[in-house]
Parts: sequence; structure tokens; C-alpha cells
Amino acid sequence: MTPSIVVFDLGKVLVDFDYSIAGRKISERSGKSPAEVQHLLDHSPLLYRYETGLMTRQEFFEKVSQATDFHGTIEEFSGFFADIFTPIGPMVEIHARLRARRVPTFIFSNTNGIAIGHIRRNFPFFGDFDGYVYSYQQGAMKPDPKVYEAVERMTGAQSKEILFLDDRKENVATGFDRGWQVIHHQSWEETLAALRRLNLLGEDR
Repeated sequence: MTPSIVVFDLGKVLVDFDYSIAGRKISERSGKSPAEVQHLLDHSPLLYRYETGLMTRQEFFEKVSQATDFHGTIEEFSGFFADIFTPIGPMVEIHARLRARRVPTFIFSNTNGIAIGHIRRNFPFFGDFDGYVYSYQQGAMKPDPKVYEAVERMTGAQSKEILFLDDRKENVATGFDRGWQVIHHQSWEETLAALRRLNLLGEDR
């Protein structure tokens, strides 16, 4: 069955990211080394709490500032924290081709408000989706079924009509268990081939 909608993960699918960039920038205004700042972002519960809506931007800023002795404004911190993304060009092009064929598309991401604000301001392609489901607005993260239910409500699609692309196997597995069609995204070439097999994209001219 050819899906009627395509749901994209964001990080490592449409945009790449590198938290070591944030670690270096925050470190320059703090009492911690870049490695210590990155370890905090990667391994403390702070980012998880922020990305599940348990902490506001102000609270996240204050907690990270306390832990790193960061000396700067929330605006400076937000810029350092968010400027870590680069578009994945072939995947952005694949999305554009789906839109040209009038396939509805959606974003489904474990993320936070600082990151989304930065991406929306800087990457024009991001405005060209039919809807967005973010963990920090839903109070849960993939692979929690709760956020998959939010996608189903937003799209109004039946399970088999949904095609879901994600780079993490556990996230894809929850979609599959709900009856969604899925692609475990590992490279743009493999994803492009899978979309062609599903009759969502034609051959290159």
C-alpha cells in the first residue's frame, strides 16, 4: 500500500547536529571545559526534562548556568545552544520532491523550543510541512506511544497510511507496532530507494 502521508524525524534525518559546538561556545563564557559542558548536555537529566516539557527555557538556562558557571544572558546562551545544526541537503531535496507531488508531510521530533526557534528562523525548508509534533509540547519523548498518538490525531490518518522515517531503531519499532509503515533511516540513498519502492517518488530524469 502506498502511504498517504510521510512523517519525518528531524535530527540526523533532515538536519545534522553536533553538541560539541555548543559545548565549546558555552565553555568560553563559563568555568567548565568544553568536554565538561558537553558531558552535562549529553548525560545530565536537564536536557531530557527540557525536551519533555518538564522545564521551561528560563529554568533550563538557569540550571545549566548554575552547573557550568556560565556568565551570559539567556539570549546568548540560546544562540550558543542552538547554533549546532546543518541541513542534510539530499534529504531536504527528497522532502521537496514529495511536496512537489502533493504528498502531505509532517515533522515528529524529540526536541526543544530553543532548537525549533533556531531551525525555523534559519532553514526555510522547515516551514514547508503540514504539521509538527514536538516532544516538549507533548510531555513525552519517542518511543513513548503517547507522542505517536499525537501524530495520529494531528494527521487524521489511519495507521497503514502513515510512513515514518527515523534514524533510531527503537523509535521506528514503536511506529511499526502501531501499524505504521516505517523506514529506519540510515542514508539518503537507502531512504530514496525505499520511497521509490513505495511509489512515492519517480525515477530521476
